[in-house]
Amino acid sequence: MPDLRELYQQIILDHHRRPHNFRPLPEANRRADGHNPLCGDEVHVEVLLEGDVLRDVAFQGSGCAISRASASLMTDAVKGKTVAEARALFERVHRMLTGERGAVDVREMGSLAALQGVRDYPVRVKCATLAWHTLVAALEGARSTVTTE
Repeated sequence: MPDLRELYQQIILDHHRRPHNFRPLPEANRRADGHNPLCGDEVHVEVLLEGDVLRDVAFQGSGCAISRASASLMTDAVKGKTVAEARALFERVHRMLTGERGAVDVREMGSLAALQGVRDYPVRVKCATLAWHTLVAALEGARSTVTTE
């Protein structure tokens, strides 16, 4: 049986190779762009917000496997959530990647737990959080490009 680390690596590779919600979302009413100059990742996040609910979320762009997989996992995780729930999930993911070990119970993170290994590579944390920061910017109606620098 493969160990958990191998399983998480496989999830990241699967989402990188076949990202979910990687498409334009013409009916979106919230949009934002993000850029990670260190790695060259670029992401465009689009959200269809109906009332307080993220009815649909999509992304486009290019980047490393971690950036692309994180964006894919993010779109799956926040679709159908309220703005408050999406922001709370962003905070939990951010703590999982940047906080002390055990700051988040990864058993409650579902498939997002696959990202936890990124914390061992601090330079890659920006890759994993780019789409999340861009999502928050889209929800806030930001006009400028989000950057990880």
